[in-house]
Amino acid sequence: MEPDILELESFLPYRLYRLADAVSREFSRVYKERHGLTRPEWRTLSGLGQRGTMTATELGEQSAMHKTKVSRAVAELERRRWLTRTPDENDRRVEHLALTKAGLAAYREMVPLAKAFEGELLARMSADERAAVATGIAAMERALEEKS
Repeated sequence: MEPDILELESFLPYRLYRLADAVSREFSRVYKERHGLTRPEWRTLSGLGQRGTMTATELGEQSAMHKTKVSRAVAELERRRWLTRTPDENDRRVEHLALTKAGLAAYREMVPLAKAFEGELLARMSADERAAVATGIAAMERALEEKS
């Protein structure tokens, strides 16, 4: 192979991206079928379901979504009446986002489905493979934290 050619199929960042995208697409079928949600809408719903009240900036950081995707997801969940916006008392440019009772009910319905999806995916691997994946991911997270 020529030294100035990058073989994407063996390039770790590309492989990780493809894998994450494939898993995300597979799971998206569950929440799309159940509630007609897009990936950003699901990430917004699950972020708020896990953490409670958050700002759009916090949601973007937590979910690694661009602010325009967060904004569209928030608008759609608000249209469904699954989310409320409350202006910050000290800074009117900031809004605190929270799930409504209906949004929380949808989130709670999805939690066991998400856990079942994860369990089924992990069940396709041996115990040694599951341990290796967990160890490898943790090692990569540490390596990236050390760099930044």
